[in-house]
Amino acid sequence: MKNLKIKIIKKYLRPYKRELFIGSIALLLVNILSVIIPLEVKSIIDQLQENFSTKFIISKSLWLILLATIMGLIRLFSRQIVFGIGRKVEVNLRQKLFDHLLIQDPDWIQKKGSGDIISRATSDVENVRRLLGFTVLSLCNIVLAYSLTIPSMFLINKTLTVTSLMIFPLILGIVGLFGGRMVNQRKLQQEALSKLSDLIQEDLSGISAIKIYAQENSEKKQFSKFNKIYRDAAIKLARTASTLFPLLQGISSISLLLLLALGTTQLENGFITIGGLVALILYVERLVFPTALLGFTINTFQLGQVSLDRIEEIFNSQPSIFNSPDSKPLNEPVRGKIKAKNLIVKYNDSNSKALDGISFTINPGELVAIVGPVGCGKTTLAKCLGRTIEISNDQLFLDNNDIKKVNLEDLRKNIAIVPQEAFLFTSTISDNIKFGNPEAKNNIIKSSAKRAGLIEDIYNFPKGFQTIVGERGITLSGGQRQRTALGRALLIDSPVIVLDDALASVDNKTASIIINEIRKNNDKTILMISHQLSVAATCDRVIVMDEGKIVQEGLHKDLIESNGLYKKLWERELAVKNIENN
Repeated sequence: MKNLKIKIIKKYLRPYKRELFIGSIALLLVNILSVIIPLEVKSIIDQLQENFSTKFIISKSLWLILLATIMGLIRLFSRQIVFGIGRKVEVNLRQKLFDHLLIQDPDWIQKKGSGDIISRATSDVENVRRLLGFTVLSLCNIVLAYSLTIPSMFLINKTLTVTSLMIFPLILGIVGLFGGRMVNQRKLQQEALSKLSDLIQEDLSGISAIKIYAQENSEKKQFSKFNKIYRDAAIKLARTASTLFPLLQGISSISLLLLLALGTTQLENGFITIGGLVALILYVERLVFPTALLGFTINTFQLGQVSLDRIEEIFNSQPSIFNSPDSKPLNEPVRGKIKAKNLIVKYNDSNSKALDGISFTINPGELVAIVGPVGCGKTTLAKCLGRTIEISNDQLFLDNNDIKKVNLEDLRKNIAIVPQEAFLFTSTISDNIKFGNPEAKNNIIKSSAKRAGLIEDIYNFPKGFQTIVGERGITLSGGQRQRTALGRALLIDSPVIVLDDALASVDNKTASIIINEIRKNNDKTILMISHQLSVAATCDRVIVMDEGKIVQEGLHKDLIESNGLYKKLWERELAVKNIENN
């Protein structure tokens, strides 16, 4: 796992090898100057012991100020370079993550939870940025500090160097002891935060249901429960961190005390000069800070690793529906012929078949109604046409092209599916209608709204097409939402339109007017999946489904004269209308 994470880190840093190299050179120069300055201090102090000179002090002070200034400027440059790499990785990673999410199956997104995904795309990506920015800089600085400082200390006095460094293995042991615990605590905290995000997202989306069923207190208790879990996880992590960091700093300071205690004896016995002792003190102080920072660096590194796991989990999730290697674009204009040959669909979590070997042919420009009881497979058929669920090869065709071998983008541009629960974005009516073609002109938008039977409603709104529909179209009625979605489908001018109960919230008269408006050009193939048999009666042909099979097919007038399922559904609808009228 660790090797895998190193590979992942290298993968993210590979595009920035040049910047990383420049930043590393700058960091190396900083550490070289950090070693040179104490040696210069040693030389100055030792020379002053022999010959005190004001001119010498002034010149050497200016020299030290120059070295310190150069070191500060290079350190600033190195930080900007390395932190800049982290920022670039953050931006590119978030874009890559968003692009990957767009190709995922809708069911996967819903099962995963949008709150959890948002948490990974924001806080986890930010943690990776810290890992590849601050952590890389800090770890490189620690390695260079130790590798350059310790040899310089040995050149001055081996005994004092060994004494002052004896405590450092204890520091590394403590970091290792606390490290695993902090990783687990950080992971629990991230998971708790994801649950909070999920709950907030769901409650905001379902606020109407919460109010209708008076479940505010229940949701408050649920949020309080998750909030306490997050609080407890955060407190445990804070306790561990607040114990580790001061402990490291305190232990690091012991080495300085040992150096001062033993250094006095070494100085009296002539084994070291005053300048040498001062230089060693400067070196130990130089090591104390990165060593004390090691705990925070390790914490950030471990947090980044947890976030890497969570992000890579998303990248490792591949969509079940994708363009096959032999997929091809639709180079010729689509006429709109649809053919099914023994189409079978069985969901993974069910042994029964949603579609059980259905076969039919729908000719270009034909208006066909598909009716049947709830759960008979109508919506599954619509999903097959849009390939939002997977099917086998050679079972469903568009103009004699196996849709499994058609480029997905081409397929979905040529088959417009309008579901019963259409999603509207928190924007204007105009933006929602032109969603399939953001560059559409106003006259095209108006024409699509008119054909969808929505134009009069729009003109009754104070701001017309610029009316904000609210989240998921909450400011519109059910019928208005469905007609807005229909207008969206009509605007892209697909040769095939699938209405999956897309006019369920519209009265039969209005639905019939809309269907006639759509058919004016008489060049579109329309599949009318509906429970409104009075609308189905106006169609060219009716296909009746039950339990995943086609049980009847024909004209409305012929079907109501037979003793099949369609007649029973028709009589039931008439009975309901009579009850409503009375």
